[in-house]
Amino acid sequence: MHPTGENGRPQCYQVPPAGTAGPDAPALAGLVPFSSVDWPGQLAAVVFIAGCPWRCSYCHNPHLQERYASYDWPAIKAWLRSRQGLLDGVVFSGGEPLSEPKLPQLARELREMGFGVGLHTAGIYPQRLGELLAMLDWVGLDIKSDREGYDALTGRPRSEWLAGVSLQILLDAGVDFECRTTWHPDWLSEARLLAMADELAWRGVKHYAVQLVRSSSSPAARLQLSETALRQLDARFCTFAYRAAG
Repeated sequence: MHPTGENGRPQCYQVPPAGTAGPDAPALAGLVPFSSVDWPGQLAAVVFIAGCPWRCSYCHNPHLQERYASYDWPAIKAWLRSRQGLLDGVVFSGGEPLSEPKLPQLARELREMGFGVGLHTAGIYPQRLGELLAMLDWVGLDIKSDREGYDALTGRPRSEWLAGVSLQILLDAGVDFECRTTWHPDWLSEARLLAMADELAWRGVKHYAVQLVRSSSSPAARLQLSETALRQLDARFCTFAYRAAG
């Protein structure tokens, strides 16, 4: 078992930089060396990329919203070489990892090293997602809300449309993926969550997860889905996961 932070997720370790990151360096912000929760069924390292154009009200990594390059990709690769045969793959997370122009190059290098490649994305850049799919083994797509609440939650217009296009790209490609929703009753009631889940299942989503939002101001009981809702969600998908805040 590795150390965990106060939110229960693996503590983020940062690889020492090999040198000062130049202005054109990829925006690498940190590394979780071993995680069994970021890619279901796989033991993976998680590489965090800084930069995200959305401003979700509940953002769990606000320090990764602005783009910055602090850590050196050759140093991370050198560490990963020492884990060949021990890790199943590497997941790019963020921030929004598709904000990184060099992501296809990084993914290609990982595949050449024998690692599977996973991606956490909010679906902000559908075209970039489509161009990267050939190098991905798994995708975790955030579905933030239903149509009614999307733009208010992300702070950006047309965000629901972008996520919807990205979802369709994944469905058409047949790549292994999971949709995930971070849930709080203040922005998405149980009834709206279930209606959204119905639409996802109708569109062809097979794997879905609800993640509880981290909150210090709301009673814990208020942030739990009812047993009835959980049964209904479980019946809609091939796999359904109900997770603590991540």
